[in-house]
Amino acid sequence: MSNNEISEAQWRVMEVIWSQGEASAADVIDALLPETGWNHQTVRTLLARLVQKGILQTRPKRNFYIYSPLLSREEFVRKESRSFLQRLFHGNADALLVHFVREGNVNQETLDRLQQLINEEKK
Repeated sequence: MSNNEISEAQWRVMEVIWSQGEASAADVIDALLPETGWNHQTVRTLLARLVQKGILQTRPKRNFYIYSPLLSREEFVRKESRSFLQRLFHGNADALLVHFVREGNVNQETLDRLQQLINEEKK
């Protein structure tokens, strides 16, 4: 995993912060504890790694930190999508689309939507 890629656990932390705009470690722990059972140290470690990777920034507030994203969810997804495309398909979007149409369980509605997008791009 490169320095900017994030793990599934880090992604879950980011989803909480993106949904709240900014959050303290306690906010993230409260949001994730019921579904993950992660302890305080686990969440704090994940937050620290996201700060180290330059994905989160912190600001002090009284005796704790507030974490906020450096990129919106949409910006991050766009960046990760480009990285994924480059790593797995050498930047070839055609190969990616063919792979997902053939290997994914694509329903007729999705195929129709893809055809509509293709037709729009041809114009």
